[in-house]
Amino acid sequence: MPQLRHVTSINDLTVDEIETIFSLAQRYLKDLRDPDVPHRIGRSISDAQGSILASLFYEPSTRTRLSFESAMLRLGGKSVSSADPATSSAAKGESLADTVRVASNYADVLVIRHPRDGAVKLAATYASVPVINGGDGAHEHPTQTLCDLFTLLQEGKNLKHLNVAIQGDLKGSRTIHSFVYALARFSANIMLMPARGMELPHHVDWRLKNEFNCRMLPRTRSEKDNTSVDAVYVTSDKPHQLSLISDVDTKVKKGIDAMYVTRFQKERWTDKTQEYPTIDSRFLKDRKFSKTSLLHPLPRVGELDISLDSDPRAAYFRQAAYGVPIRMALIASILGFGRERALKRYDGGFRPDDRMFYDQSPALGIRCANKNCIVHDAAEGKYARNRFQIVAGPSPRLRCYYCETDIENFAIANKKTKHYDMDPAQLRATLDKHEREILIFAHATDAEAAGFSLPKRRRKAASA
Repeated sequence: MPQLRHVTSINDLTVDEIETIFSLAQRYLKDLRDPDVPHRIGRSISDAQGSILASLFYEPSTRTRLSFESAMLRLGGKSVSSADPATSSAAKGESLADTVRVASNYADVLVIRHPRDGAVKLAATYASVPVINGGDGAHEHPTQTLCDLFTLLQEGKNLKHLNVAIQGDLKGSRTIHSFVYALARFSANIMLMPARGMELPHHVDWRLKNEFNCRMLPRTRSEKDNTSVDAVYVTSDKPHQLSLISDVDTKVKKGIDAMYVTRFQKERWTDKTQEYPTIDSRFLKDRKFSKTSLLHPLPRVGELDISLDSDPRAAYFRQAAYGVPIRMALIASILGFGRERALKRYDGGFRPDDRMFYDQSPALGIRCANKNCIVHDAAEGKYARNRFQIVAGPSPRLRCYYCETDIENFAIANKKTKHYDMDPAQLRATLDKHEREILIFAHATDAEAAGFSLPKRRRKAASA
């Protein structure tokens, strides 16, 4: 594989790399801004002359696709687009894997949007040019998060230790998932205000607590301030500092720096008529919102009252405009032109990973538990492996390589002994010693159907 750089998750970028991208975006905004509209790029340069961006969009898009294509044109490059799968070879049954292998010959960087979680990570494994995630199912939307954070900088906020409230569909919104990971890495305090039944996915909540140094306030303490608040995560800079936070209430209640609202993701829900919260000028009258920047990734479909458009706190249209300089900076950093240092490139496009992985053919054993994961797509699943990161801890878990959904319970089977075990704590030691002999199944019944059984000692313990 050539040395290149993919961005499929906000966590593919280090904090230093994110800040470098912001620095370059700020330079573009300063040098190329429209003199009459300061948040708009109004001129072009020739840094990307000879380079081509291809946008492969399998879902509807306005801002993401147009801002990426505009960004490449403003850099002096060109763009080609497949914006409707009904008019592409996907309608004939062509796989995403084959499409990116072909499109890699036509362009220097690919931007992909897809309805399946993990689709862009799968695409990146088959591409020979850099791949950028333009949104994959309910998984992530990393470039929207870059835009969101850059907007807060332009609104005069310091990204460290922000107090951010997030309202709406936290389960189905990929923008939210990338956003909370990034906020935690900048040591933010995150106040979650989900619509009923639309809380953060369990695996995102688990990662915030166990991998991003977040601590959740007890519900009774957060309810004192606002009964619509479901959870408040307080983030420290380092794990050992968790016990040193003496007055988290004061940290959170000093005022809300940003309010992030997202629409009801109807396309990801069976019941499309659910009750959904709205934000209007009355909601923002509370004193804690006096200096709040109001963000929305757009489109809005009724959850954000248009009366707020003239409110100076409303930053969402400026936020959309900042998508151009941010994506200019990301493209320039990935392709390695411009005056700023480029993102480091790696074999295969991702930083080397020394974590342990379980990797098997798609025909063998456990599959991702997320039914919208790309591995379950009839056309694409055969191009994906049963590949999981082994997440360390007292009770190890499996994390899907593609969509990053976690599995906590599973059966570990040994092809040599024909036995299986249901204890996740045995996983790492078993893989260390017998990696080629191990198969993992989702349930004990699956292992037994495949001819495996519990060892005698386990059967006796279970019968006792």
